[in-house]
Amino acid sequence: MRAVRFHGRGGQGARTASRIVGTAAFLEGFVAQDSPIYGPERRGAPVAAFTRMAKEPIRERGVIVHPDLVVIADASLMHDPAAHVLDGIDERTVVFVNSSFTAEQLQSQTSLPGRFTTLDLTGIALQQFGKRTAISALLGAVAGRLVGLGQESIREAIARELAELGLAASMIERNQTVAAHCYERVPMVDIDVGLRRPSAPVPLRTPTYDPPTRGTARITAGPNSAIRSVAGWRTFRPVLRPDLCNGCWLCFANCPEGAITIKPDGKPAIYYPHCKGCLDCVEVCPTDALTVERETEVGRES
Repeated sequence: MRAVRFHGRGGQGARTASRIVGTAAFLEGFVAQDSPIYGPERRGAPVAAFTRMAKEPIRERGVIVHPDLVVIADASLMHDPAAHVLDGIDERTVVFVNSSFTAEQLQSQTSLPGRFTTLDLTGIALQQFGKRTAISALLGAVAGRLVGLGQESIREAIARELAELGLAASMIERNQTVAAHCYERVPMVDIDVGLRRPSAPVPLRTPTYDPPTRGTARITAGPNSAIRSVAGWRTFRPVLRPDLCNGCWLCFANCPEGAITIKPDGKPAIYYPHCKGCLDCVEVCPTDALTVERETEVGRES
């Protein structure tokens, strides 16, 4: 059996990438299993997904504790203890990271025994699509190549899974083309599926809820940034052009983290330590005064 664990941020496509690998494995005659795990859907928050493939019935379920391959869609997750990205890695584990850094640079930062390989999928997507977009097809293609799946089955799996999401045929074809480019470019590292340690049981946590009250349901929880910095969640940041701002304050009203304040002159200001990069402000700006810049892999706190 081969076990693949995906880690990403909400909106990057880790869950769909997991499904692409599972579908491609099924098309090649494998027994396949894929499942995600995430809390309330929040763009930028850590999410994980798991894919197993084997020629015999799969008896394991749930979280993959000791993966053969770890696919990391955002390098900043490696430094977030809450994401548990590097748990269960040993000297035989292959670790793919979507990063502009080399494998040697990343491995020197972590001092872990896994075997690293990298490719800048975000940069490729920006170059090929001309805009920020989910990289699910690219992640799926890279993971499929690393576990030994064929390019044609990956291409068909991308078509099926993206069609399920409602993408237009032309966009699906573009994703297939760029995914094939990534499939061919990723530096290969052979996966050793020798003796695998059995998965340890993972305790289930039962969520607690406040008792119901009369009247309309309402959300009373404060933003995440009131508890801890969410700046590390960003892969892109909003940038304000004051000369185009008409002072409508829609960005201020729609920011879920309270990262936008209003200055005495009536213009907004972005406090980046509280900005998680959801880009809701960009979507609602009527004058295009807010633009998008890609984050570097260091220095996201400011």
